[in-house]
Amino acid sequence: MTFHLFGNILTSYGMAANNRGENEGNITTLQKIQWKNDIHTTVSAEAIRWALRYYWQTVEDNYEVNRYWHEQKNNHVWRDENFNGDRFIDDDVLGYMKAEAAKTEGEAENTQKSAPAKGTRTRAKGTTTAKRGVLEVTRAVSTLPYSGDITFNAKSGVKSSTSLYGTEVHATRYQYGFALTPHLLKDRSRIMPVLDGLIALGQVGGNQARFLYDFAPNSIILRWTHDFAPRILYCFEETVQGNLSGDEDPVISVPQLIRLLKNEDIDPQELWVAGEIADTPDGERLQAQGVNVLGGIKKLVAQLKQRIDLDLKLSQEQ
Repeated sequence: MTFHLFGNILTSYGMAANNRGENEGNITTLQKIQWKNDIHTTVSAEAIRWALRYYWQTVEDNYEVNRYWHEQKNNHVWRDENFNGDRFIDDDVLGYMKAEAAKTEGEAENTQKSAPAKGTRTRAKGTTTAKRGVLEVTRAVSTLPYSGDITFNAKSGVKSSTSLYGTEVHATRYQYGFALTPHLLKDRSRIMPVLDGLIALGQVGGNQARFLYDFAPNSIILRWTHDFAPRILYCFEETVQGNLSGDEDPVISVPQLIRLLKNEDIDPQELWVAGEIADTPDGERLQAQGVNVLGGIKKLVAQLKQRIDLDLKLSQEQ
């Protein structure tokens, strides 16, 4: 049977802003969506995939990436425009697409079953080289609604002129999910650097030095299973409860996941849970139901990698 790896990741609480160069007037905006009847901020899957590729490029593990980020050019550079999933980890895991227009008006081959009518001009067609990515990533969505916070700043220009601008900011956590079926990879062992990268993401969404938002997981739920459906996506919830001093403390919970376990829709032995969630009442409930629960995320991922290696017999292939 085919194995699938699913995950749901919750970041730490922080101050999110974005420097994509998109703005409304002089306000640099955050991306937003309607989520559970309220406005939440969001980070694209493309930004998360970019950060994962950049991790492979910069970590000292000799991973070869085809789409290489050139710091001086501030842009990507292709090492092999014909692509090579055997050689490059990003071609294999993240996929690729290259679309080229036809060079001349009549260069493209006519694919119609019948000949065109006399006097009818045929449009030249381009070519597309593409491979679907094996790693699928959801959009990251804030756990708290966006309240409309904006910071205003001033930047001095030439001849004592001053430029006023604002930046939308959001104090929140983000959660996002991913899915990976290792047998679709040219090299199944690349599931290991995928896990290593996802628990060490840094620059995601907004890469100027003025803003830093840690996208490494504060809590993580992983599922190693034969089930084709993830069933765990966006299962984190954050609520605010007041204490005796009048302060408000955020509470992280996973009621949807506990319900799925109670109804036996998920085998608890398939779940691997770590981080802050492990020290909550819901973490204790998960452990009582037989889920693999640890406080340390790196330690838990190391144990899951051993299980994956055993199930896929990766060590025997080397």
